[in-house]
Amino acid sequence: MTSTIEPLSGTVEQTEVAARADAFVAELSEWLRIPSISADPDHHGDVARSAEWLAATLRRDGWPTVEVWSDTAALPAVYAHWPAADPAAPTVLVYGHHDVQPADLDDGWSFAPFDPQVVGEELRGRGASDDKGHIAMVLLGVRAHLAATGASAPAVSLKLLVEGEEESGSAHLAEVLAAHGDALACDEIVVTDTGMVDRETPTVCCGMRGLVDLEVVYRGASVDLHSGQFGGAVPNPVTELARLVATFHDEDGHIAVPGFYDDVREPTAEERAAWAALPFDEPAWLAGSAAGAMATSGEAGWSTYERLWARPTAEVNGLHGGYAGPGHKTIVPHSATLKMTFRLVDHQDPARIKALLERYVADRVPAGIDAEVSTGGPGVPPLICDLDSDLVASIREAMGIALGAEVLPAREGGSGPEALLTEALGAPLAFLGVMLPGDRIHAPDERAVLPLLLRGAESVAHLWRLLAARGRRP
Repeated sequence: MTSTIEPLSGTVEQTEVAARADAFVAELSEWLRIPSISADPDHHGDVARSAEWLAATLRRDGWPTVEVWSDTAALPAVYAHWPAADPAAPTVLVYGHHDVQPADLDDGWSFAPFDPQVVGEELRGRGASDDKGHIAMVLLGVRAHLAATGASAPAVSLKLLVEGEEESGSAHLAEVLAAHGDALACDEIVVTDTGMVDRETPTVCCGMRGLVDLEVVYRGASVDLHSGQFGGAVPNPVTELARLVATFHDEDGHIAVPGFYDDVREPTAEERAAWAALPFDEPAWLAGSAAGAMATSGEAGWSTYERLWARPTAEVNGLHGGYAGPGHKTIVPHSATLKMTFRLVDHQDPARIKALLERYVADRVPAGIDAEVSTGGPGVPPLICDLDSDLVASIREAMGIALGAEVLPAREGGSGPEALLTEALGAPLAFLGVMLPGDRIHAPDERAVLPLLLRGAESVAHLWRLLAARGRRP
């Protein structure tokens, strides 16, 4: 393959990354061809195949311990361990995932989603950015680190946990952590599944929101009814559920569930000032990252970054009921279904929010409607990093060397299992990733910007040296 990537120059780590660039793209493309969709049982065999592919690649790279964990209810996860030569070196666990979101050509892709393509400086395909591209970035960074130092082991003891269920909610990750807590013991955790706010303004994620699911099913009659014979005389589940949806926000975009904001820790004045200093081109953001959305919206009194990073949300993911085929079918539907997700911010407890939501819905069920309410699993707590920690400082320094600019703190609006990881393993956690808002993760035509992945790999190569220098145990 002829490289479309600008050569890197400067540090030894840059040189070593550049020398492996074409092989990196070819290797990642091979992995992207495996449709490891954890949400679809028909693809669970592909998730297992993806895990075996990663394990084989790690063994080829020389990792002394490589295991595929299939001893719990979880889909296969990959674990690897490469001890440092220095027994006083800290142990760092890198977390990511090898499963991907569902993808089909009919979803609006301009090419087959599991037939990756290099277009200019982009690698396009499902998983190119989220998260196979970032796991491959870490592997390349380890190779470059070893080559640059001439060592046979990394400067820190490295562990790797790459799960196979993150895109379907990490439903069994707690079970994996409980079963393998001894193997996963570490001093620090680095999560790859993250990005930057802008290509020209390097940032490091220092916080993620939590998440709670809500599903409500309204049922009326046992079957659909004739709208002429029964319409206006019996409750319509779709209409009643739409009325419920309309109550979740007030006219200023605040969530109207009583008690919802009681535990919210609002960002400090310093945080708001730092975020306000980040570049934000609203029309460009709407046209590009927001895929042509026509206006910003949300809770009054907060900027777009603040709404995304530090404010909770209540989003309708789906409202279904009745007839949706061609023409008309004159019925009163017998049922309707609502699916919502609630993003949580610092100090909000998923268990408490779930209880508030269940009570809120139960208090508003109209006469003549039978309601079934579920809030899924335990939910995902939010996580905020310690900006003053050596781990965050080392990541910012490593990325700054690779990207040639100061790396500013930011947050992300998504959710993941970070709080579960840090609680179960008792170790501080921080993020290192170079995804961009325009990478179309979870959407058609997902892409990764290859020069950024390479600079991310260089950041990884620098990080182990910096953490070893800062974190050597006595």
